[in-house]
Amino acid sequence: MARPPLVGLADLPSVRGKYVEGAVLADLTWLRVGGPADVLFMPADAEDLSQFLAATPPDIPVTVLGVGSNTLVRDGGVRGVVVRLGAPFAEISVDGTIVHAGAAALDASVAKRAARASVAGLEFLRGVPGTIGGALRMNAGAYGGEVKDVLVSCAGYDRAGRRVEFTNVEMGFDYRRSAVPDGIIFTEATFEGAPGDAAEITARMEEIMAKREASQPIREKTSGSTFKNPDPDASGGRSAWAMVDAVGGRGRRIGDAQFSEQHANFLINRGSATAADLEALVEGVRADILREEGVEMHWEVKRIGEPL
Repeated sequence: MARPPLVGLADLPSVRGKYVEGAVLADLTWLRVGGPADVLFMPADAEDLSQFLAATPPDIPVTVLGVGSNTLVRDGGVRGVVVRLGAPFAEISVDGTIVHAGAAALDASVAKRAARASVAGLEFLRGVPGTIGGALRMNAGAYGGEVKDVLVSCAGYDRAGRRVEFTNVEMGFDYRRSAVPDGIIFTEATFEGAPGDAAEITARMEEIMAKREASQPIREKTSGSTFKNPDPDASGGRSAWAMVDAVGGRGRRIGDAQFSEQHANFLINRGSATAADLEALVEGVRADILREEGVEMHWEVKRIGEPL
C-alpha cells in the first residue's frame, strides 16, 4: 500500500518553473520501474532553482534526478521533492578547446558538439548514457576516458540555495565517485579537450558506439553497469561481469528482472519487473559473490526512494 505524501504544493514556495504532484517516476527512468514523487519540480533556470532551495524548509527532502539512466527508483516512490533539470540547463557551447555544458546536457550530445568543433578528448562521453550532472557525480567513464581527465571546473547549488564552485581537484574524484556532498545539485561544467580533426574524432565515436552495440543490451530497459568493478587485488583482476559470471549470475531472473545474457553486469527489465524484483536479484548475486568468491561488490546503479 502506497504511503501518503510527505509534502504537497501548499508546503512549497512559489516558482517560475513547474510542479507536478504525484509524478510517475517510472516514466523518467530507463528501467521503467518505481513509485511516484510527492512533487516533481522542473526549475525555469538557475535563479529559480536557487530561490526554490533557499525557500524550501530544510526538513523537506530534495532529490535530484537526471534522465534516470543509472537510477533505480524503489516501488514506494520518493518522499519530498524530486528536482529534474530540463532544457534551460542543457545548453552546450565551445570556445577553442573549452567546452561548456549544462548539467542536463546528454553526455553523448556534449561529445558530438565537441567533435563538430574539432575538439578531441571527449569522445568517451559518446559511450556514457546519461547527463553531465550524473557524470560529474560519479566520475563517469568508458572506453579509456573519465570525467576527471577533462573537467576544468563545475558549479551548482547547495541545499540552502547558495551557488558553489569546484575545481577538478576539489571534486575529489575516485573510481566512479566524487567527494562532493550529496546535497549539491550540479548545474554546469567546463571541460578542456585538445585540437583534433573532426572526421577522425567522429570515426572514434562511431567505433565506440559499434563496440557498445555489440557488447551491451542498449535496446533493453536497462540501467547500464550494475556493479562497480571490484578491487583488483580481491578479485584477481576480474571485472564486475566476470564476478557475476563466476556465480552463475548471467541470465539469472526473478520474475521479469534479469541479468543480461549479453552482458552479465547489465540489469534489465524484461517487461513487468518491479523495483523490488530488480533489487532482490542484484542483492542475491551480490551475496553469492561474497560467499563463493570472497569479494564484496558495490552497486554502481543509484537507488532512491522507499520500498512499498
